[in-house]
Amino acid sequence: MNILEGLNKEQLKAVETVDGPLLIVAGPGTGKTRVITHRIAYLVNQFGVKPHRIAAMTFTNKAAREMRERLQALMGPISNNLTIGTFHSVCANILRRDGHHIGLDRGFLIYDSDDQLKLIKGCMEEHEIDPRKFAPRAIQSHISAAKSSLIDAEGYAIHAQSYLEEVISRIYKRYQELIRRNKALDFDDLLLSTYQMFNTNEALLKKYQTRYIHILVDEFQDTNIPQYRIAQQLADQYKNICVVGDPDQSIYSWRNADIRNILNFKKDYPEAQIITLEENYRSTETILSAAQSVISKNQERVDKELWTTNTKGSLIKITEEHDEEEEAQSVIREVERLVDTDGYNRSEIAIMYRVNAQSRALEEACLRYGVPYQIIGGVKFYQRREVKDIIAYLRLLMNPHEDVSLTRIINIPNRGIGQRTLDELIQYGRTNEISIFSVIQGIIKQDNNMPSLPARSIRAITDFLNLIRLLSKESQELDIVETIDKILEHTGYQHFAQKDERGEERWENILEFRGLAQEFKNMGPEEGLITFLESVSLSTDLDTMEDEAGSLTLITLHQAKGLEFSAVFIVGIEDGLLPHLRSMNDPGQLEEERRLFYVGITRAKSRLYLYRAFHRRIMGGNGQNDASRFLDDIPRNLIAGLPVISTRQRLITPKNDSLKTIKQPIRLVSDSKSKIRIGDKISHPKFGVGIIVNRVATDQDIELTVAFDKNKGIKRLLASYAPIEKLES
Repeated sequence: MNILEGLNKEQLKAVETVDGPLLIVAGPGTGKTRVITHRIAYLVNQFGVKPHRIAAMTFTNKAAREMRERLQALMGPISNNLTIGTFHSVCANILRRDGHHIGLDRGFLIYDSDDQLKLIKGCMEEHEIDPRKFAPRAIQSHISAAKSSLIDAEGYAIHAQSYLEEVISRIYKRYQELIRRNKALDFDDLLLSTYQMFNTNEALLKKYQTRYIHILVDEFQDTNIPQYRIAQQLADQYKNICVVGDPDQSIYSWRNADIRNILNFKKDYPEAQIITLEENYRSTETILSAAQSVISKNQERVDKELWTTNTKGSLIKITEEHDEEEEAQSVIREVERLVDTDGYNRSEIAIMYRVNAQSRALEEACLRYGVPYQIIGGVKFYQRREVKDIIAYLRLLMNPHEDVSLTRIINIPNRGIGQRTLDELIQYGRTNEISIFSVIQGIIKQDNNMPSLPARSIRAITDFLNLIRLLSKESQELDIVETIDKILEHTGYQHFAQKDERGEERWENILEFRGLAQEFKNMGPEEGLITFLESVSLSTDLDTMEDEAGSLTLITLHQAKGLEFSAVFIVGIEDGLLPHLRSMNDPGQLEEERRLFYVGITRAKSRLYLYRAFHRRIMGGNGQNDASRFLDDIPRNLIAGLPVISTRQRLITPKNDSLKTIKQPIRLVSDSKSKIRIGDKISHPKFGVGIIVNRVATDQDIELTVAFDKNKGIKRLLASYAPIEKLES
């Protein structure tokens, strides 16, 4: 296969530029994955680089899998010798091989966000810190931010100044002590520990620097400080570091991604070449023009002009509805029209939104109209209760002294170990700096120093200890699937899972989890268990996303990056939601919100719909929401029809063809409706006859509170919008 065949001029240049630092600025839909994979194949097949001397890092398992599949097609079996994966998975592999240099056990566990939070709450209890004054999630976020700035617990303590920082410092220190005692790392530790290990062990770093001649980083705009530093450490000997990204798609600052990494790359590597990919293969000319108009208002970016040879395509449709229920119904009606009339498959269509709470009305509309859907970003598969329980059992087989997992399942299914007994075990373990499992062992051995428990409790913890010992012994001879079967058998978990009203669904989730373990069945018992648990820990909800033939996709804008759909609906285009209220007074955050809108727009291939609502419960539900200021940036000639006039007034002026805000009040209410008063009877085509019980007038509209019959209840209606008529008394 000709590796260079089908590449455009700039793609070809990016593939053939093999020496020294290289920044590839790749706009959405410009074929960056194609460039990365063909560049790797070119290095091996045309430039003679051995596959094991190339490392490529990206940000999702989905992207890593796609990269591997493409390279398999380009290069054949030798592609298996490449190092390809997410930053976290690559670092996890490095730490499993060489973490003993910094005291890490090879079988360390990886804690997810829920595990971290549970440990932090325990630390706060130890230090008698009131969670009502200091939110555990906020402390978790501060610790994560510190690690993402390469600040460990000791460094944080040195620089702590305020009372809040002093509190966080104490929790951070204790959290790290406990996480290490549990032989675990959190996601941030995977990066920070790798960086610190390289930074303190020159010989070890030299080993990896010598091995990897070429380092490639995908989605470079999403890297945080440790990720960039690790890439720099690995590339320091040969200086062949190729980074691919787009500042206009940097939307993860809340995950500590640092846009400065890509903006300052040329400063860090003055000799670096910069190649820009601007030809878009995904979207119509109309969608691309709208996206370009929106993003061009930002200051923190690398200038580029996206273009396409695709057709002009359909105009963008902007729709305004009364509330989120009517917005959802309108969206679903249009989705079904696309399916029934225009021949779209529902799997080609996505509805995107700023926050997860917006999915409620959309889910209800799908259920009401019988539209099959999949929601991305709800309760993640690996976070479901029954799946977490089986994972906890598997973790204890690797390390029975791991308290987070033990406290989760010590009484699941119920084996008579009450909360009071568990609290005594936890407290004794904390006081004496030993694991709960060690406390249980001591009690059963009748160690006089251990807490005294009732005979019934001793029998219960003895049964639990024997269960873990039995499973641990059996797991040493069994593959991972057989081990899961033994857990289900010895614990009676199937009966436990199936006994509530959602029992069948819970059991199906367990069977799906068991099916996922099949991939690791042929590994040795220890390797299979370690590798499977690592895979589970590093998985994201996008990894379990399936291309279901008839299912509509509901997804947040953040999770939609990297995906594409024939038709895209973005709902909630309102100030306070998109852009989010938290960003309104911060120019940097406001730019990130604009980038988020840009990402949503550029997911669409052929059709783009933008929706907003006058009222929205998650924004308080009182008064009228202003349409998003970002709508002002879309040129009028790209929009199909004028949107309904709203409280953020818009019209076309001869001087400018974009939608502009008119600040002077404009009367929206007809004369007949303006005369409606409290006590009047009105008729509504949907709700029937009602009585006005309250009336609030503004400069531009009148909000009417109407009491309909008991089946319809109280409704708040805008006089300018509601299809009502006054009835004669």
